[in-house]
Amino acid sequence: MANKPSIPKGTRDFGPVEMAKRNYIFNTIRSVYELYGFQQIETPAQETLQTLMGKYGEEGDKLLFKILNSGDYLSKIDDSELTERNTLRLASKICEKGLRYDLTVPFARYVVMHRDELQLPFKRYQVQPVWRADRPQKGRYREFYQFDGDVVGSDSLLNEVELMQIVDTVFSRFGVRVQIKINNRKILTGIAEVIGAADKIVDITVAIDKLDKIGIDNVNAELREDGLTDEQIEKLQPIIMLEGTNEEKLNIIAEVLASSETGLKGVEETRYILGFLTTLNNEIQLDLTLARGLSYYTGAIFEVKALDTPMGSISGGGRYDNLTGIFGMPGLSGVGISFGVDRIYDVLNALDLYPQDSLNTTQVLFINFGEKETSYCLPIIAKVRAAGIRAEIYPDSAKMKKQMSYANAKQIPFVVLAGDNEIAEGKVTLKNMETGEQKLVSDDELISAIE
Repeated sequence: MANKPSIPKGTRDFGPVEMAKRNYIFNTIRSVYELYGFQQIETPAQETLQTLMGKYGEEGDKLLFKILNSGDYLSKIDDSELTERNTLRLASKICEKGLRYDLTVPFARYVVMHRDELQLPFKRYQVQPVWRADRPQKGRYREFYQFDGDVVGSDSLLNEVELMQIVDTVFSRFGVRVQIKINNRKILTGIAEVIGAADKIVDITVAIDKLDKIGIDNVNAELREDGLTDEQIEKLQPIIMLEGTNEEKLNIIAEVLASSETGLKGVEETRYILGFLTTLNNEIQLDLTLARGLSYYTGAIFEVKALDTPMGSISGGGRYDNLTGIFGMPGLSGVGISFGVDRIYDVLNALDLYPQDSLNTTQVLFINFGEKETSYCLPIIAKVRAAGIRAEIYPDSAKMKKQMSYANAKQIPFVVLAGDNEIAEGKVTLKNMETGEQKLVSDDELISAIE
């Protein structure tokens, strides 16, 4: 008995209707990026582990899908190494490549390899799948698309402003109400300094980034496990639970961080960015618990959540000052955002926000009555398609009921019939499948009626 076909957990198939919806998402985001002067690139699905490892923090490295070397990948492994069963050490010897975890690190590698071809600042967008060996759950997949936009070669905070405007425009076009959260890694560094735990900045950011998921008590427990004292944790509480307007939060945190030059720099940057974003369609909120676990962020960080349906982050990003330095090109600053296409897809589904014309179904079906009628219809179909109307002819001269059922199943709004009478008059009968209305029309009238 043949095995029942299946797909790996955390992955999905997409049929024609789903792909039409996804293309609506891709085209909307692409059009907004291009309005701001971004250009598209692509990078390979697989990168060397040398490129990927050490860029996402310890937790991120654990989620990398590694690819076994081709050929006899165990030939250089002795029996003692196999017996030891040290997975990480074995993987480093039998795997040289991995599936990309995100699009940012491959982009940094791309910039360094193609630096002589690029005009800086370089504004790129990229839409491709990424892979993470995560536990699949609602809204979290092992294979999913990201739609990134980055600007490298400029320290200007106007880039952060524009990226937030892009986020706001995209979700306004989708009709999705979102909350844009902003913070700054320099503020988090300053907080770590003033509570006397500067060496624990990574542990602090990883822990408080989980606040929404696990709650304050579990965050505190994790901080305690990471070596923070009860006094340091106590000092942290009023900071990460700070409430009020963005301006009020900035004023309070500026006082708290008065002794930290780095922290005050983060406050200054955040105040500058927020000052240009007073006319957005969506709310932007300073959230001091936002940490964005990826270790390469150094300045402003962003995250976006839908307000009208439960879902994780649907967009995020931030400033990275020296990501290209690890590839031999130090000092090149960049800032970027990533749209989580799969989660946006789920949000638009949940809120039923796809425009009807985004589904790109066939607009008119020509009924097939036989060879003579088909010969008559084909030039008309060519003319209809030349006018930009999506048209098809049923391939077989099947029973009328079967052809009409096909039109209904595909939600085709119009059907054309051409029999002996229509051919004699040089016209066709156009049927509106929603109202049932039929009328005899010329080629031009047919086009005008459907356009």
